[in-house]
Amino acid sequence: MDPIINKVAESGIITLDLAELVNQEPASELDISVFLFEGLILREKEFRTRLTETDWSQYADKWVGVYCSTDAIIQKWAWMLIVKQLYPFTNRILFSNPDELKEKILLEKIQQLDITPYTDARVVIKGCGEKFVTEKAYLQISIRLIPVVKNLMYGEPCSTVPVYKKK
Repeated sequence: MDPIINKVAESGIITLDLAELVNQEPASELDISVFLFEGLILREKEFRTRLTETDWSQYADKWVGVYCSTDAIIQKWAWMLIVKQLYPFTNRILFSNPDELKEKILLEKIQQLDITPYTDARVVIKGCGEKFVTEKAYLQISIRLIPVVKNLMYGEPCSTVPVYKKK
């Protein structure tokens, strides 16, 4: 009886799971409506007081998505005051609602990704899974990798869709 050979393991294919780039980053959201009068009205003195009374250390070493969940009219300086408070604690501050935060983190992580390990490699971008891995992310990772990889594929190592092959 012949031994079972794992051809996927022997193929030298590198699998890149985009979700892993995000899931290793602690993130939190900040809805600034909590600093507004009745969640809708920005009163400067009251706003400033609430900001100074907030424990900002809860955002330490996190990526923070800042947004307003109500239809309040927020003056531009208010966003600046929020950043002033968050800045000493956070890794990164993004203007983002909770649904967009992971996608924005992912897009930044793709831009920061060291692509040298993928040079002349056969790479599979893992498909399916997390909903925050959007079309934008697949577009951006393709832009980054096509100039350096030997092959670029989508899916799982055992079942891939060919995307690019260096000639």
